Amino acid sequence: MNAMNEKMTERGLLRFITAGSVDDGKSTLIGRLLFDSKGIFADQLDAMSRSKHKRTVGDTVDLSLLTDGLEAEREQGITIDVAYRYFATPRRKFIIADTPGHEQYTRNMVTGASTADAVIILVDVSKVKLREDGGVDLLIQTKRHSTIAHLLQIEHVIVAVNKMDLVNYDQTVYDRIVKAYQEFAATLGLKDITPIPLSALTGDNVVERSDKMAWYDGPPLIELLESLSVYDESHDAPFRFPVQLVARHNGHEANDFRGYMGRIEAGKVSVGDKLVVQPSGQSATVKDILTFEGSHQSAAVGQSVTLLLNEYLDISRGDLLAGSEQPATLLKNLTADVCWMSDEPLDLRRKYWIKHGTKQTAAKVTAIDTLLDINTQQRHSAEGLKLNDIARIALTVQQPLAADAYDDIRATGAFILIDEVTHQTVAAGMIRLAA
Repeated sequence: MNAMNEKMTERGLLRFITAGSVDDGKSTLIGRLLFDSKGIFADQLDAMSRSKHKRTVGDTVDLSLLTDGLEAEREQGITIDVAYRYFATPRRKFIIADTPGHEQYTRNMVTGASTADAVIILVDVSKVKLREDGGVDLLIQTKRHSTIAHLLQIEHVIVAVNKMDLVNYDQTVYDRIVKAYQEFAATLGLKDITPIPLSALTGDNVVERSDKMAWYDGPPLIELLESLSVYDESHDAPFRFPVQLVARHNGHEANDFRGYMGRIEAGKVSVGDKLVVQPSGQSATVKDILTFEGSHQSAAVGQSVTLLLNEYLDISRGDLLAGSEQPATLLKNLTADVCWMSDEPLDLRRKYWIKHGTKQTAAKVTAIDTLLDINTQQRHSAEGLKLNDIARIALTVQQPLAADAYDDIRATGAFILIDEVTHQTVAAGMIRLAA
C-alpha cells in the first residue's frame, strides 16, 4: 500500500488539454503527437486516408481527423465536442483532451480542463496582430482559455506558438508573441509558463528538435510533457470521502454488514482513524477498508473503497466523511466564481439545483458580485449572465454543503448548477469564500 501511495503522489500519468482559438491547430497537434510517437494503428491511418472529409492536399494525411470524430466536425473542419485520446511513451502515459476553439463551445473546454494537470495554449502566428509599436494583440479565445485555466488552477501552462513555418521560423516573431503572452499572464497570476515554437503540420519541435529553429535551445514538446512534475497535492490534504452508496448484505447473512462506498477525493485514511460525518457532525471510527482485492490497513486519494465503521450511524449518499481534526466547512451561503454554460441567461428569480460531490440540493443565486472582462482582466458590475460569461456570484443553498475553498481542495471546492426544469448543466463553479 505504501508503494501505491508513493505512486499516487508523483504520478506517471499526465492529463493535458489543448486550448486556444479556432484553427490554431489543436487537433493537428494531437494528431502529430499520436502519429510521431507511434500512438495510432495502421487501420486508423488507412481510414483517415480514405475519409470523404479529407482536408489536405495530395497524399498528406490529415492528422486532425484522429480527434475530430463527429460527422459535423469532419464536414466543417472544426472541433465541437471534447475528444479524449490515450497514448504512451517509454517514460509516461498520457490522456489528451482536444477541446473546441469556438466561443460557443467554451463550456466543452471547461469540461476538458476540469481534470487536467497541464494545458497547451496554442497561438497561431498567422492570426495574431503584430503592431507597429512592437506589441502583439492576442486573440480573445487565447485570453479566455488562459483565464479558465487559471480559474481551474491548472498547474502547468505550455504556450505553443504554432505554424512557425508560415513566418519562415522567424525568432523575432516568436519572441514578440511570447512577450505579449507573458504580459497578459502576469495580469492573470499564471506562474508556471513554458513557451515553445513549433509547427504541428510539419512536425517541427513536436517529437524531435527541428534544425529549422536552431535558435530554440529547449526540448521538443513530447520531452517537455514527459518531464512535467505532477505532484498530487490532494494526497497531503485533509481526508475527504463523499459517500456515493451505502452497501448492505442481502438480508440473509448473520452479521449486519454496512459499508460506505465512494472515492477518496483528498488525503488518506487508515483503520482506527477518527472521522466526522458531515453535515450531521457525528463522530465515527474506521473499522475496516475494503476493495475488490480484500481488506486494507490504509488507502489514499484516488482509490475507490468501502469504509466500515465501528459505530451504527445514519449516513446516506451525499454525506461527507472527513478527518476529525480538519473537517470541511459547512456552508449555506457562499461566494464562487462561475462560468455560465447555458444559452438561457441567469435568472435571479429562479431556483437551480446545485450538485456538489455526491450531494444535490436546491440553490439560488442571490447576487452577481462582479463580471470578469476577459480582455482587461478587470471586474465590473453586471445585472445578468449570458453564455460563456465568467463572474463571481453569491449563492444560498437549501441544505448546508460540507465544502472547501477550490484553491485548497479542488474536488470539494467545485460544483455545477443544474436547471430544475430541463436538467441541463447551466454553470460550473469554484467555491472561493464563505459569504
